Amino acid sequence: MKGVILAGGAGTRLYPLTIVTSKQLLPVYDKPMIFYPLSTLMLGGIRDILIITTPEDNESFRRLLGDGSAFGLRLRYAVQQSPRGLAEAFLIGADFIGDDACAMILGDNIFYGNNFSRMLKDACENAEDNGHATVFGYYVKDPERFGIMTFDEQGNVTSVEEKPAEPRSNYAVTGLYFYPKGVSEMARRVEPSGRGELEITSLNEMYLNEGRLDACIFGRGFAWLDTGTIESLIDAAEFVKMVEERQGIKISAPEEIAYRNGWIDKQMLLSSAERYGRSPYGEHLKAVAEGRYYSNIK
Repeated sequence: MKGVILAGGAGTRLYPLTIVTSKQLLPVYDKPMIFYPLSTLMLGGIRDILIITTPEDNESFRRLLGDGSAFGLRLRYAVQQSPRGLAEAFLIGADFIGDDACAMILGDNIFYGNNFSRMLKDACENAEDNGHATVFGYYVKDPERFGIMTFDEQGNVTSVEEKPAEPRSNYAVTGLYFYPKGVSEMARRVEPSGRGELEITSLNEMYLNEGRLDACIFGRGFAWLDTGTIESLIDAAEFVKMVEERQGIKISAPEEIAYRNGWIDKQMLLSSAERYGRSPYGEHLKAVAEGRYYSNIK
């Protein structure tokens, strides 16, 4: 299973913050935004990851994340010249994906909830073993702003629609997708929408028409945060701060996930802690390495 993080776009809704830096490099409380989607893929057991950026920001991501070895990963980078739709990620990453199944996550989406790792691994298995795609649904109050899905009493997806004027459901499709092998070939068949983009909803509809689109619905107590506006960026930072301070944990610390997965050893974790100096994040990694901290990451 390969992983793709789509971290392109101009982030115009966050101007002037994003005039000189990528939205996905902005801080969400105590760490860069990109750490959160990166951690999501890692929780699913995915280690081969392609990060797609704008031409201007590619080098900044490389300086932050390197080749991925500090996280027990194999990272590669690619460029999206201009925003032409989410499904374009599978065209840009076609050589990287090859004949493997692939998960894609948007670089500004944050997920947090119990048993999340199991959900991700189930979606991986569904793509690799059953040849089915999986999308994740979340109940929202303003469904007209999102891609929406409907489903029957058995939980089978019956329709997907992009930002409908009259939504038939309140369940939004989040920015996390799992596809079986052949997704790049499928994406090549997507026709540009009225706004000239290769819509991910069109790709999902193709799998639905073939009877190969499944849904996993996030229930009560699960958080999905889209950090594309100033208000949502602040909300996400406050959420992470509240959980970390009340529970004494770190949300989405890639080095910790790698260490607990056995992808890096104690010395590598201590080296990362030293890199971050005496910051709270660095002190946390040091405590994990020295056994002074326990967390059942899920």
